[in-house]
Amino acid sequence: MLSTLSRKMLMCLTGLFLSFFLLIHFLGNLQLFLPPEQAHLQFNAYSHFLSGNILIKMVSYVLYASIILHALDGLIITLKNKKSGGSYQSERRGRASQWYSRNMGILGTLILIFLVIHFQNFWYVYKFGNPPLDDNGNKDLYILVVAVFKEWWYVIIYVISMAALCYHLIHGIHSAARTLGLYHPKFVKWFKTAGIVYSVMISIGFALMPVYIFFTAH
Repeated sequence: MLSTLSRKMLMCLTGLFLSFFLLIHFLGNLQLFLPPEQAHLQFNAYSHFLSGNILIKMVSYVLYASIILHALDGLIITLKNKKSGGSYQSERRGRASQWYSRNMGILGTLILIFLVIHFQNFWYVYKFGNPPLDDNGNKDLYILVVAVFKEWWYVIIYVISMAALCYHLIHGIHSAARTLGLYHPKFVKWFKTAGIVYSVMISIGFALMPVYIFFTAH
């Protein structure tokens, strides 16, 4: 059985890895904002490269494990805190905790549900389905993305999920700094500001992708 400190450290490390992956995923998906003709072939070539690279495949296994461990660890911590009468990672240092810090379990659940839908719509179809090929012979993930993002209900789910992700990241990065022992007057303000900027940038950037395609796709 893992101790509470070990669980917090596991939550911290898996969360930081997932945050780093989000940044890489975000930078790659920025290609969706290119002119449609260019985005079509370039995004598919990028996806083909990722799916065929052995190093990326190894990283993807770490990604899957991190998602599962982070979710299970969060569930266990949430249940233990409820059992003891506390809130999720309740941190009260002279002031009341923010609402999102008290509801990390709910935010995490919303994100997990979104991930299941997201994986089913894109990852599963790309890996195990029969998507068409583009002019370069690559699986046409771009067409699949456009088709899904043209559905208004999915765009709404996506935007709401990114809002949940934003608050989840803000608290998560702040908590990770504490877990790593970086909660010091010299560092805390910098980490808090950097965490907020990163969380807002990533979440708004991802949210704009389906919105952009919804209003521009023909």
